[in-house]
Amino acid sequence: MNVPLIDLKKQYEAVKDEVDEVLKNVLDSSKYILGPNVEKFEESIAEYIGVSHAIGVASGTDALVLVLEALEVGAGDEVITSPYTFFATAEAISRVGAKPVFVDVDQETYNIQPELIEEKINSSTKAIIPVHIFGQPADMEPIMELAQSYNLAVVEDACQAIGAKYMDRQVGSFGDAACFSFFPTKNLGTYGDGGMVVTNHHRLADRIRMLRTHGSKRKYFNSTIGYNSRLDEIHAAVLNVKLKYLNQWNERRRQAASRYNRLLNDYDVVRPYVSPVVEHVYHLYILQTDERDRLIKHLRNSGIGTGIYYPVPLHLQEAYGDLNYNEGDLPTAESLCRKALAIPMYPELALEDQLCVVNRIKEFFN
Repeated sequence: MNVPLIDLKKQYEAVKDEVDEVLKNVLDSSKYILGPNVEKFEESIAEYIGVSHAIGVASGTDALVLVLEALEVGAGDEVITSPYTFFATAEAISRVGAKPVFVDVDQETYNIQPELIEEKINSSTKAIIPVHIFGQPADMEPIMELAQSYNLAVVEDACQAIGAKYMDRQVGSFGDAACFSFFPTKNLGTYGDGGMVVTNHHRLADRIRMLRTHGSKRKYFNSTIGYNSRLDEIHAAVLNVKLKYLNQWNERRRQAASRYNRLLNDYDVVRPYVSPVVEHVYHLYILQTDERDRLIKHLRNSGIGTGIYYPVPLHLQEAYGDLNYNEGDLPTAESLCRKALAIPMYPELALEDQLCVVNRIKEFFN
């Protein structure tokens, strides 16, 4: 029996008729760039997150870059973030000319440790980017307090966490801005790349809208050097359909995680911890074990999909060799990169498939 890490085909089958209809409507309209579907989706996301503005862009990576540029983060500035995340988080910092400064993560939540941030703040620090990793919100209250004390911007990297909540508030509603990704495998994914910036700051929103369209407020009149980074009308149409099901799909992910937690209770794996003040959305279901690589081989040989998130922490990536981090500098992130693996998780994951995954894990440890 084969159980993939994620099954995008099953989700498409569940919404096929609605998606096919809206795609046909877009093609019939011949409106492909910043049309009514993008406008509707931006309004819906702003309402969903509880913010004043949502700006559709080409990807989650672009969302991060555009926010940092709009905040005038650049050469000589430092931005504090997590070393245990996808490369784009730090890449965006580097892309605007600033320096990423990495702070180790919590052993249980895998998110940046707020208590370690302050020692990294200096006169060059301009912003903090907490990452809501794997769908679990970072501890935003102390991060926001620190940022206010030192007059720093906060940009939430919520690319893996749409629909997650911290203290009953949606992620994305805490910082100066937040960034979302609609990559196909995300909890809310389109059929290609797509991203979103959300914010309550009107001037920041206006600048990001300008930057995403070649630095232009009015066609052919360019106020600054910008980007070509717009959410496509076709992707927005798909996302308008899927947004209606997001809460339901996230609840199914939580139910599947709860079943995994019960079924794996007696085995030598560390299951995901969930902070009591958050609502996790399980973009990925992550286990830890010292036998990670052998377990992955066993599962793959048994037809079970797995993933390593992530094999190398950002501070030890070749691209950041000039920052002079050494192995052992951020031990928790390094340990997670040696021990963590993802097992199948998606809203359509059937109990039968979960039992198959768990039985193969039990077979390995027995």
